Amino acid sequence: MGPRFQRALAYAAQLHIDQVRKDSLTPYIAHLLATTSLVLEYGGNEDEAIAALLHDALEDQPNDGQTRAEIETQFGAGVLAIVQACSDTQVHPKPPWRERKEAFLKTLAYISPSACLVIAADKLHNTRTLAREFREHGEAIWQRFNGGRAGTLWFSRTLLAALQARNCLPAALLGELSSAVAELESLVASRANLV
Repeated sequence: MGPRFQRALAYAAQLHIDQVRKDSLTPYIAHLLATTSLVLEYGGNEDEAIAALLHDALEDQPNDGQTRAEIETQFGAGVLAIVQACSDTQVHPKPPWRERKEAFLKTLAYISPSACLVIAADKLHNTRTLAREFREHGEAIWQRFNGGRAGTLWFSRTLLAALQARNCLPAALLGELSSAVAELESLVASRANLV
């Protein structure tokens, strides 16, 4: 990784400086670094790694027009295209959760393999984190999610199926994502059976 990656790391840290994950404790940059690490582990190039660092930048910034221009100027049109494909909305205020997710899922049929790689890495980290938090806190975690339990599980399953249908990702990455989704579903089902 060269100077562009280093600049992207600093830029991502600045964009998300005051953000935390849904658990309200973990600095948001931890998720961006984990996603980037997964992209690199599964063969991603520098543009894909930079896009992984910035994959939530357009969704999370109130002035996404300015952020979009900055990403393109500093890191190139290729990185911007990946980041845009990773965003479930680029308008503020955001449309309703289900509407955004359904529209996003439709885009998976035609976005670039690079965008699929970043999305798969993002969802793998999110799903692993969600499973860990569910083990620790149980049903209470769903209060933090707009889609609740049913919506979150639906989105995870449907996104996995859409990425599998594309056949453009490393088999090992799809296997990891599939295992993570299955583990989360199993945890939720086993907890439901105890109640």
